[in-house]
Amino acid sequence: MAADSVPAYKRVLLKLSGEALMGDQTYGIDPAVATQIARDVAEIQRMGVETAIVIGGGNIFRGVAASARGMDRATADYMGMLATVINALALQDALEQQGVVTRVVTAIEMRAVAEPFIRRRAIRHLEKGRVVVFGAGTGNPYFSTDTAAALRAMEIKAEVILKATKVDGIYDADPMLKPGASRFERISYLQVLEQGLQVMDATAISLCMDNRLPIVVFNLKTPGNIRRAIVGEPIGSLVTI
Repeated sequence: MAADSVPAYKRVLLKLSGEALMGDQTYGIDPAVATQIARDVAEIQRMGVETAIVIGGGNIFRGVAASARGMDRATADYMGMLATVINALALQDALEQQGVVTRVVTAIEMRAVAEPFIRRRAIRHLEKGRVVVFGAGTGNPYFSTDTAAALRAMEIKAEVILKATKVDGIYDADPMLKPGASRFERISYLQVLEQGLQVMDATAISLCMDNRLPIVVFNLKTPGNIRRAIVGEPIGSLVTI
């Protein structure tokens, strides 16, 4: 293995939004996008990196949005959790087409399609070289999939959260709306909270801060970026102490 491809991390948690699977569509799953993500994950698996994934459900159903329109918040959140399982199964299919053995593990039991979350079993899957896709968030309403990602990362003892987004890092303003926005190469958890930057929600950031778990925010749309993040190239933004 070349020196520039030696992984900086042994075990990582990749956080994907549901919207990441949409591609240029306005709803649902674009198989071409799922395939590209699967190729990138397969690449780091071949490097010996143990990979877990938490995926959102916003491309199918957003609990917070439905709640704002009058639906009971807990019911809406449970529906959102089920949407994440649909995405997890789509990702599993794409990964297995790339030859990557994958397990979908959910916080809400549905044994016909996925395993229930048992921490030690999930860790064993990772040790055996399987990708573990966590679905159904934390299994509790009022918690986002960002918080689920922070929680699962802590439970499996991941060394870093790789937060895949549509932009190449954390900016002091929305770069889509403000072209002059400046990007942070490195930023502290406290700065993220104090400035209200939309990296992950406050609960997730606080969890990472309390446990000193670094977060790398990078652009998912660039093929190979997951590998670049893994080998420690300075892509995107690093959130740390």
